[in-house]
Amino acid sequence: MSQLTFYGAVDTVTGSRFLLQHAGQSSLIDCGLFQGYKNLRLRNWSSLPFKVEDLDRIVLTHAHLDHSGYVPVVCREGYDGPVLCTSATRDLCRFLLPDSGFIHERDAALANQYGYTRHHPARPLYTRKDAELCLEQFESHPFDQWLELSSNLKVRFRRAGHIPGAAIVELDLDGLRVVFSGDLGHEDSATMAPPETIERADVLVIESTYGNRRRDRSDPEDALAEVIGATLSRGGTLIVPAFAVGRTQLLLHHLRRLIDQGRIPRVPVFLDSPLAINATEVFANHPDDHRLSVEQAEAACSLPRYVRDANESKRLDHDPMPKIIIAGSGMATGGRVLHHLKVYGPDARNTILFTGYQAGGTRGADLINGAEDIKIHGQYWPVRAEVRNLDMLSAHADGDELLNWVRAIKEPPRQVFVVHGEVDAADHLRRRIQDTLHCSCIQPEYAQPYSLS
Repeated sequence: MSQLTFYGAVDTVTGSRFLLQHAGQSSLIDCGLFQGYKNLRLRNWSSLPFKVEDLDRIVLTHAHLDHSGYVPVVCREGYDGPVLCTSATRDLCRFLLPDSGFIHERDAALANQYGYTRHHPARPLYTRKDAELCLEQFESHPFDQWLELSSNLKVRFRRAGHIPGAAIVELDLDGLRVVFSGDLGHEDSATMAPPETIERADVLVIESTYGNRRRDRSDPEDALAEVIGATLSRGGTLIVPAFAVGRTQLLLHHLRRLIDQGRIPRVPVFLDSPLAINATEVFANHPDDHRLSVEQAEAACSLPRYVRDANESKRLDHDPMPKIIIAGSGMATGGRVLHHLKVYGPDARNTILFTGYQAGGTRGADLINGAEDIKIHGQYWPVRAEVRNLDMLSAHADGDELLNWVRAIKEPPRQVFVVHGEVDAADHLRRRIQDTLHCSCIQPEYAQPYSLS
C-alpha cells in the first residue's frame, strides 16, 4: 500500500511539501516555505508534522523557495539524508537558501531594533549558517535517467520548463508510476523550452497556479516598451520587483533586445539583488537548461550594472535621473526592493512593474489590487506610482496549457490531485481535468493521507 499526505500547497500556491510512503520508505517531495497570508506563514513555525528520523530522502522539483526554502529547518531538526535534485537546482539553492537565511536574520534584527514585533525577542526561522549546513546534503542527478533508490523505488527528473533545473518528478513504486508536475512552464517563453511530455502517470499531482485563467499572450516586448516609454516620458523611474531566478534573466533578455533595436532609450539598468546576480551567473553556466545561445545569454547578462554593495543600493534612492531598477523579491515580500518602494512609490512619475503571479497576502497582490498604501518595516507608505503587472512574463503555464499537458500523457492518469493553486484556480482545473479525462480528480485536504491505487 502506498500513501501520499499533503503538508503544503493545498488551497494555496506556496509551501509545497508532499510525503510519499511506500514499502517502508518515506520520501518528501519538495520542502518549501509558506508565503503570503499570515495564517499560512505561521505554518513555517509549527512543529514538523512527520518524524525526521523516518524520512529517507527529500526530492526537490526546483529551487524556488516555496519548493525548497524549508529544507534548512528540516535538516536543523535532525534530518541527515540526501536532498535529491538536478544540477541547476543544486547550484541555485547554494545561493537561494543562504540568502533566505540572511533575510530571516536581518528581518528579526530589524524587528527587534525598531520594535515592530509581538515576540520578544524576534528570532529568525533559520539562519544563514543553517542553510549553508544543509547544502552539504544536496545530491544532483541528470535529467531523463532513472535513479534506483531501493529495490522497489526509482526516481527520474524530466524538464518542466519553469526555470533552469526545474523538473517534473517521476517515481516508480513497484510498477506504480507517480508523477509530480512541479511548476510547469509554457511554450511561449523566450528563455525556457516547454515542459516535456510524460509517457505515463498512474497517479498525477499537478500544479494549478493559473488553473482558472488564460495568460495574456500579447508580445511582452511591446508591453515593456509601452510601460518604459510612458514612465520615462514623465521623468520617472521603473521599479521592478523581480524573482531572482528565471524572471530576472527573461527580463534582461527582453530589455537587451529592446535597447539594441532602438525601441527604448539606453536608460541605465541596475540589477540590485546579489541573489539575482548570482542566479544570473548560474543561468549562464547552464546553457542546456534554457533556450538562449551563449551569445544571447552573455548579451543579456552584460546589460545591467550589478549592484552588490548595500551602500550603492541606497545611493540609487538619491539619484533623480530616470532609470530601471530590478530588485528582489518578486512579490515584494522582502529584499532591497522594499527600500526602493518606500522612496519611489509615493511619486506619481514612477512605475512599479510586476512580472507575474502575486500570491494572496503579499505586498505584490495588494499593490496590483489598488492599495493606496503598503506596510513596510512596521510603517505605512503611500503609493502614488503607477502599478502594472505583465503576466505574459509569468513562468507558469495557464489553465489551457495545463490541461493540454495532462491530455498529452500517453497513458493517462487514473488518479489526479490538484495542488499549488488558490481554491478557485485549483477547483476550476480539477473540473476541467475530470470532465475531459473522466478520472478521479480531487483537491486534497491539508495533512490528509490518501491511498494510492
